[in-house]
Amino acid sequence: MATGPPAPKTQGVVRSRTGDFDDIADADPEDAFAMYHREVRAADAAVAALPLDHTFSRPLRTTDFSLRWVYVHMIEEYARHNGHADLLRERIDGRTGD
Repeated sequence: MATGPPAPKTQGVVRSRTGDFDDIADADPEDAFAMYHREVRAADAAVAALPLDHTFSRPLRTTDFSLRWVYVHMIEEYARHNGHADLLRERIDGRTGD
């Protein structure tokens, strides 16, 4: 919604609200990564021509957000989730970083 109405979804059909966690028996990692890469390309294209100080609003929110804020927020989220994955890996293999 940075530049107008929402972009068309690139994801497949959602079978379940908890499908990301529960529908793994027939999950296809290649399909999941392909979908992720399509989403990244679509997001990049949607904001490619915008400056970092471009602001936009979200439905049901009273605060405007800048593109810079969104990028920083996404970096924080990736770092947080990578930290969670590292904790899980440590529990599995017992190795810790030096």
